[in-house]
Amino acid sequence: MTRLRPDYLKMAGLGAAGPLCAVLLALAGPAHAAVTVGRIFSDNMILQRGVPASVWGTAAPGETVVVSFGNQQKTTKADADGKWRVQLDPLQTGRAATLTIRGDKANDTIAFTDVLAGEVWIGTGQSNMDGRTGGYRRQDEVLDAWAKDAAGMPLRFYDNQKGAWRTPSQETINQFSALGFSFIYSLSKELAVPVGMMVVAEGGQPSVKWITREMAAASSDPVLRKYGQPGYTGEASSVAPEDRNMRRVRTLDLMGCHYVKIKELYYPYGIRGVLWDQGEAGTCLDDVDQFTAMSALIAGWRRDWGQGDFPFLHIQKPSGGGCAWDPSDPVNRKARAFRPQPDKPSRISREHVRYALEHLEMRTISNAPLVTAVDLAPGIHPPTKSAYGARACRVALGAVYGRGVEIYGPIYRSHKVEGDRMRVEFDHVGKGLAFKHGDKLQGFEIAGADGQWDWAEAAIDGDTVVLHNPRIPSPMNVRYAYSPRPDYANLFNRAGLPALLFTTEKLPKSERAGGGRF
Repeated sequence: MTRLRPDYLKMAGLGAAGPLCAVLLALAGPAHAAVTVGRIFSDNMILQRGVPASVWGTAAPGETVVVSFGNQQKTTKADADGKWRVQLDPLQTGRAATLTIRGDKANDTIAFTDVLAGEVWIGTGQSNMDGRTGGYRRQDEVLDAWAKDAAGMPLRFYDNQKGAWRTPSQETINQFSALGFSFIYSLSKELAVPVGMMVVAEGGQPSVKWITREMAAASSDPVLRKYGQPGYTGEASSVAPEDRNMRRVRTLDLMGCHYVKIKELYYPYGIRGVLWDQGEAGTCLDDVDQFTAMSALIAGWRRDWGQGDFPFLHIQKPSGGGCAWDPSDPVNRKARAFRPQPDKPSRISREHVRYALEHLEMRTISNAPLVTAVDLAPGIHPPTKSAYGARACRVALGAVYGRGVEIYGPIYRSHKVEGDRMRVEFDHVGKGLAFKHGDKLQGFEIAGADGQWDWAEAAIDGDTVVLHNPRIPSPMNVRYAYSPRPDYANLFNRAGLPALLFTTEKLPKSERAGGGRF
């Protein structure tokens, strides 16, 4: 940034102290409030293309402020509080230019150089978004190669600590989110445009930290609405340990604190969307599940940002656990190997899968596409951040940028009983259903009126799967990949994307609360 201001003392040949200095300052009249801009603005920044780009700051009340960029020039006046804001007309990608902000009362001029128009994303969540590239490069050779290749690319990383946009270098890449870097690197390669990202993330944080009480109060869920009331902390749980209840009260005291940080830093900077990676810590509200909390969060962020229903991509939880269509594909590196179907179906509690079901349900929120991760490397902190970024890029290309790529594997649509058989229909079949590995399709269970589950013989019939078990002559419910580790479930579409966990059994709300995975 360059700031040009007349320096009256230097013009007079004087130092900064002394009696004559005081006299000259008195003759100059009252001190003038310098024109300033929001902290998000700096050299090397990227402005979101295709939408009105906001530029804002402060000046003396009533001061005329002129903002220039490329062939555009916008003029406004600071209000009574000294605040001003202009909106540039939607920008197109092109050569880097200088953004100039000029006030009229003291000839203040601020100039930001190497400013690009392109794609801007916010990355947020907990530790899987916060983890730095420098740490993950040692266990992810693809990420390491990308980091070495990124020099000179039109990528930009916002440094929250320094308040400045950074260009790619080994130092800046190493200090940036590994998932965020992988995402914008892949996106820039695919779109051939500049891409930037701003990240606010912190490990171990529940979603309530990103939800303000105002957002909770606007929720359609009556329980969450109560948390929008000042001072409300919920009813003490009879099953939760006392220390957990105390943690909940302390957390609620900080309700929305991370979102406030995001809004203070970034709003109303133009963005394309959000990439979200959070969920292991749940909501911290024993009586509010993750789907309910995230519905309020996404609606609240969109309402505040005023950019409509912008895309809100979110990484599937839990991370990994299933087998991959092609284990040799770098995206699927370190995914679990396929294994034969166990002799008996899983007897795990429904509580053990509600965590996964909540995240899948989030996909039904408008313009909030899921980034499928079941066929990627597993773990609380998966080592292959390049794979997760590449998969998020694929989802963005299909769901946000209109590319003709499939973003999901088969997703349960409906089922019907045909005598002693059950036929299951799917969305996102693409060019057809297929199974991979082994000599048969596996991973499906069915149950009759007694609720006893057993493996089903499964066969692909066109775009459907037909299920049968001679011991269950009147099937009523079906489920698939019903396990935290469904590496035996092998249904895919021909795009190589895995079918997602589902159950037709209705789960009680109490078994889907959002206290967290751990």
